[in-house]
Amino acid sequence: MTQDRLKELRVEIDAIDNRILELLNRRAKAAIEVGSIKKDRNLNFYVPEREVEILRRLTAVNEGPFPNDGLKAIYREIISASLSLEKPLSVAFLGPKATFTHLACLKHFGESAEYVPQINLSGVFDAVNRNAADFGVVPIENSSEGIVSNTLDMFVDYNLLICGEILVEVAHDLLNVTGDIDHVKKVYSHPHAIAQCRGWLERNLRDIPVFDVESTARAAELAADDPSAAAIAGEAAAKIYGLETVRKRIQDNTNNFTRFIILGKQASVPTGDDKTSILFSGRDEVGALYLMLQPFAKHNVNLTKIESRPAKTKAWEYLFFLDMSGHLTDPPVAKALEDLKERAQFIKILGSYPRAI
Repeated sequence: MTQDRLKELRVEIDAIDNRILELLNRRAKAAIEVGSIKKDRNLNFYVPEREVEILRRLTAVNEGPFPNDGLKAIYREIISASLSLEKPLSVAFLGPKATFTHLACLKHFGESAEYVPQINLSGVFDAVNRNAADFGVVPIENSSEGIVSNTLDMFVDYNLLICGEILVEVAHDLLNVTGDIDHVKKVYSHPHAIAQCRGWLERNLRDIPVFDVESTARAAELAADDPSAAAIAGEAAAKIYGLETVRKRIQDNTNNFTRFIILGKQASVPTGDDKTSILFSGRDEVGALYLMLQPFAKHNVNLTKIESRPAKTKAWEYLFFLDMSGHLTDPPVAKALEDLKERAQFIKILGSYPRAI
């Protein structure tokens, strides 16, 4: 009886899969028609807020038992494949492949986009600025290590917009060619990854030298070529470079996330759950920072981040990077920014974009 029921369920699953395939192809045909209309009207092929709208709607109506995280992952790939039928997206990122930035790209844009690795942050900004890539992805802050200051500095030189954000959990593994910790005689990784695993290294590999390299992917590449070496890198690096896992999740802080931003040239329309980022500097006067932040309190705008950076134009002057809840078109945000413009020496709107989901 159990065997008969198992056969029935397998037949039912096959029928459901056939129906899903039929619907996916119907969706693909609709996407191709959308792409044709966009081309005729000279509209943007990729609209970040539309993707967010789809994911929020589906997760809101999902009654289970299929998990929302799995649903989002599947639909990101469906959206990615559908977009590739309209026009393949090119995405510049801080490379090489198998870094956490690459993982952030895959999480947001899916497997069907064309990824263009760059050797530094300025290369990502420049690729988008020159239209060599449709979008760029760069890290902006880590929950353990703080802000990525070089990313903020780039916004002074480039007039690009932030049109999205991606949150990625940073889980570091110790990898080598054998999977045996006794074979580890040296360790390679990026300085940030090493700092995030310092406690584990001191407890487990106290006498083993640790070397800085330019990326976790480069560390994996070195470990793949040297049986006595190990790399601190992500799971994706193990797959790409053919390494075995010595120990999983060796980071000291298990709640370790990196926030990435998506660079582009198109402004995002409101979605109902947005963030706005700006750069500004104040006049050299008593209470300058208080005066510039006062409009946000006055208009009830929630500030989610403030960071200062030395201005490169003059010693001892500072630029401030600010994140706030809301969209530029929301009246409270618009009024607060209007007041700030009257008080600030310099202000640059970096964009409004959907909050990461």
